Amino acid sequence: MSIAASRVLRAAVVRAAKTSGRESNVWVVMAFSFPDVAFEFNPTRSAKPALAFLQDYWNAKRGTRAMPSRADINPAEMKAHIRAIVLVDTLPGFADFRYRMIGSDVTEHMLSDATGKTLREAFAPYGEAAVEGAIAGYTHIARNKVILRIYGSAAWLHQPHLDFDGLHFPLSDDGENVNMILSAVTFAPRAGIKG
Repeated sequence: MSIAASRVLRAAVVRAAKTSGRESNVWVVMAFSFPDVAFEFNPTRSAKPALAFLQDYWNAKRGTRAMPSRADINPAEMKAHIRAIVLVDTLPGFADFRYRMIGSDVTEHMLSDATGKTLREAFAPYGEAAVEGAIAGYTHIARNKVILRIYGSAAWLHQPHLDFDGLHFPLSDDGENVNMILSAVTFAPRAGIKG
């Protein structure tokens, strides 16, 4: 099957899963959207410094609450890892999300600065399936107030020589409704592959 035909098939499967209306189909949408990528909800502590830092930071800031608010987050306290940090606003009904801040390491590997763009705009160069997969993941985080880890090959970002690992955390100003998602994303060379 050609690459173009594979993309069309993935996009069709993603559309069918989304229109079924079943929340469990988030796995189908994400799996078909991002080949060679794995997903975990509420993962164990990461061994990667930037991800472990943000996981510990988020937990410390939330205290006994389900999640911290944006007001609890201080970029100056994240200085050592700010290049990997991403902050995204939720839009009404979680139909899309807007990048408020995107660290320079993430910008470099996405091949453009997505600050101010919606996820749909930022992921459009990677195909319809990538757009729908990103929206499905972020929507699941926002609706279910869970942490999401996404990791694996960055080939879908047109970076087949890299692996990526990202943790995405919900934030809520009222303690109930997710209005932002805070993330850390790291990149490293794939074993045995040169860029």
